[in-house]
Amino acid sequence: MQGLYFDELSVGQSAEMSRVVGAADIEAFAEVSGDINPVHLDDAYAKTTTFGERIAHGMLSASYISAVLGGRLPGPGCIYLSQSLRFRRPVRIGDLVVARVTVKTLDASRGHVTLDTVCEVSGKTVIDGEALVIAPRRPA
Repeated sequence: MQGLYFDELSVGQSAEMSRVVGAADIEAFAEVSGDINPVHLDDAYAKTTTFGERIAHGMLSASYISAVLGGRLPGPGCIYLSQSLRFRRPVRIGDLVVARVTVKTLDASRGHVTLDTVCEVSGKTVIDGEALVIAPRRPA
């Protein structure tokens, strides 16, 4: 399975995916990651917080960015080098998260692609940041 090669990318190119966050997703993420913060898992505790209810792990939503990079743009074969993240708003159970990546710069000498990354719920940014990946080069 091969994604886009470096020479197929252009500044402004973008891709996205959408996912509804369910309670089971949060519980599975807690199990896999080991992050058992009660704001994610305990209804009674979460009601005492500023959120008033359980919220998703920020890194669960951030993982949707990784899914777009590895699955769509540049896609399979790219190598994730770094990611900055700013968590702007909580993601709640039942929210539809739209994760989008947009090519910002291309460094042909290194095969590096810098992308703006964002996750939105109802048109409002919940996470934003920037990713750096290596896009595969076409075989000689």
